[in-house]
Amino acid sequence: MEAERGEDIDEGRGTPGTWNTIPELIHSAAERYADTEAVVDGRTRITYAELGARVDRATAACMAHGVTPGDRVAVWAPNSLDWIVAALGAVSAGAVLVPLNTRFKGAEAADILRRSRTRLLFVTGTFLGTSYVAALRRATSSQGLPSLRQVVVLSDDAPPEYATWKDFLAGGEAVSTPEVRARTAGVTGDALSDITFTSGTTGRPKGAMITHAQTLRAFDTWSDLAGLRHGDRYLIVNPFFHTFGYKAGVLACLTRGATMIPQPVFNVDTVLANIASEAVTVLPGPPTLLQSLLDHPTRTSHDLRSLRLMVTGAAVVPLSLVERLRHELGVATVLTAYGLSETTGIVTMCRRGDAPTAIASTSGPPIPGTEIKVVGTDGKPLPPGQPGEILVRGFNVMRGYYEDQSSTAEVLGPDGWLHTGDVGVLDDTGRLRITDRIKDMFIVGGFNAYPAEIEQVLCTHPDVTEAAVIGIPDPRLGEVPKAYTVRAPHSTLTADDLIAWSRREMANYKVPREVEFVRHLPRNASGKVLKAELRARSGAD
Repeated sequence: MEAERGEDIDEGRGTPGTWNTIPELIHSAAERYADTEAVVDGRTRITYAELGARVDRATAACMAHGVTPGDRVAVWAPNSLDWIVAALGAVSAGAVLVPLNTRFKGAEAADILRRSRTRLLFVTGTFLGTSYVAALRRATSSQGLPSLRQVVVLSDDAPPEYATWKDFLAGGEAVSTPEVRARTAGVTGDALSDITFTSGTTGRPKGAMITHAQTLRAFDTWSDLAGLRHGDRYLIVNPFFHTFGYKAGVLACLTRGATMIPQPVFNVDTVLANIASEAVTVLPGPPTLLQSLLDHPTRTSHDLRSLRLMVTGAAVVPLSLVERLRHELGVATVLTAYGLSETTGIVTMCRRGDAPTAIASTSGPPIPGTEIKVVGTDGKPLPPGQPGEILVRGFNVMRGYYEDQSSTAEVLGPDGWLHTGDVGVLDDTGRLRITDRIKDMFIVGGFNAYPAEIEQVLCTHPDVTEAAVIGIPDPRLGEVPKAYTVRAPHSTLTADDLIAWSRREMANYKVPREVEFVRHLPRNASGKVLKAELRARSGAD
């Protein structure tokens, strides 16, 4: 079945954007919402006019340090005002943003930096007890990053070979305002704004290339459909390295003049305190976040009456969750959506006024300017109610994977249809329901976990000959990894040993919570591991 293009946005939308690039959006927001509070980060509070000035200063610094249009600039840091300013400054200088997952270990981050040929990296100092600077230095010394010319530590202290944030910004003082304006004016809508690296069944990260115009159209639309408006106070718990945090968070707020309140780590107590003290009105997040909020024992001691809008996705949303958010917290609008990095982060979205059952059971119809269809193995559209692969076509589809033509050709046809690998069903009204795992992917607390990627790392252990990873239910995170592993002959490797080793080698959400050793993995006649059999054995189906 094929869904019609999303309908035009209804009346009552926000003031239409006249911007075609992110620097145009920043300058527009600084003028239109000059006195509106833009960012609240701890004790720091700045207006939109002040945010615009800070971004201009970061742009000047990027220019002074040799960043040219098209250069890749990465940010490896948690949510903060400095992340926002560094990223927007780089993009305004014409650079292509490469966000790095803060859960990455040094080797994982170095792989992305090397393959993207990142020129400049902004990195946090220490986060959650981990020295990112030390991890980067180890990875650089062992693997080499020939394209990385400068590292800026987003703090007041840095090793001699790296620059501090303060010193980096000071370097831009020699660049004049007219020079900055000329550089930002030279950015075009069809220029790349970011490369977001994601993974597939091969386990090899692939960088989805997205332009300025795609990004702004998508999240202007997102803001309209969600009902985001000037004066909203938006608690951004979703990490900035993900489109849900950066684009549906930072950029969406810029389109409407909403106040950004970045939170670096998800902690329910901190979320509750922020909602009450900052009169938060908007709180998007994965279902696990919203469920944790509802179930927290001290929830009723906090004033949460300001909340009015929540947007979720990334997993099936229980009807009870939607109803509890509306009835227990009084949230007027609860919406679900579906998207992926290859589609600028959004494909379908529920509409305000939809029934709770529709919001809980579907991800809504396609957004305006986008088409979706569900096809069988023969590539032909399936009738309503029949599950098949979800294909997407529209303005939001990526330009391709960065320097990876073969992977691009596998998913993006000459007719413009993107093969998502996701399995779903369209109903009679064109609303989409996600029904199955995508290429065996599962979701750990809102983070996509790709079994093939985890399996590849596990098989680098000298005592592991084969590994297969599935997702198993977890009451807090939704699903967590479980590894079925074949030990090398005569090995005495234990499950605890392998889990401890994994914690040193991969991001925490990828680490198997359970390891089961088997003599051999079940395979079909073609040699493919029968994941369905493993799920049935573990009770994960």
